[in-house]
Amino acid sequence: MERKEEQQDLIERALAGSSAAYAELYNQTAGELYKIIRLLVGNAEDAQDVMQETYLQVHRNLRQFDRSRAFRPWLTGIALRQVKACRRKSWMQVRKIGRAAQYGRETQEADFSGQSAERLDRGEWIERIGRLPYKLRQIVVLRYLNDYAQEEIAEMLGIPTGTVKSRIHAALGRLRKSEPMRLQQSKSEPAEERSLKTGG
Repeated sequence: MERKEEQQDLIERALAGSSAAYAELYNQTAGELYKIIRLLVGNAEDAQDVMQETYLQVHRNLRQFDRSRAFRPWLTGIALRQVKACRRKSWMQVRKIGRAAQYGRETQEADFSGQSAERLDRGEWIERIGRLPYKLRQIVVLRYLNDYAQEEIAEMLGIPTGTVKSRIHAALGRLRKSEPMRLQQSKSEPAEERSLKTGG
């Protein structure tokens, strides 16, 4: 709550013309936002371009922000639109040179492991997340790496909450299929032995 109130104060000051307040707002949000963008666009150069365009859009549209709501989802929504534009631009460039980008199909899985969801932020999962189709990848990044609620994700992406749920289901099913062999083996080990291995 304190962070939300602090950001609201920074927004008020930025709208009043304080460049220092806008710089502080950037400093508070840029690190987390870059991680989201970097995972979605796939390379550092494009991520920097998307970051720059995102904060330009924030500066231009800050007066339209509903200050009764949280700033973070609004900012992330702008970033996701810029990621989409970046991907569209990249796709057109690929087509011009005669190559086609390959995207995996979404699939439905019967169930998934809670342990998988809890471990998605481990470094060993980042590569697997990057292999997901974009629509599934962005859901995983927003839900499990950034703790957005399903309703917030639905609002940011402009899709029904039910669609968010189905994409989470499909994404975690794919991730479970691609779990590292050692993690799959660990599921059959006694809890005490797993605890010793993880230091828990």
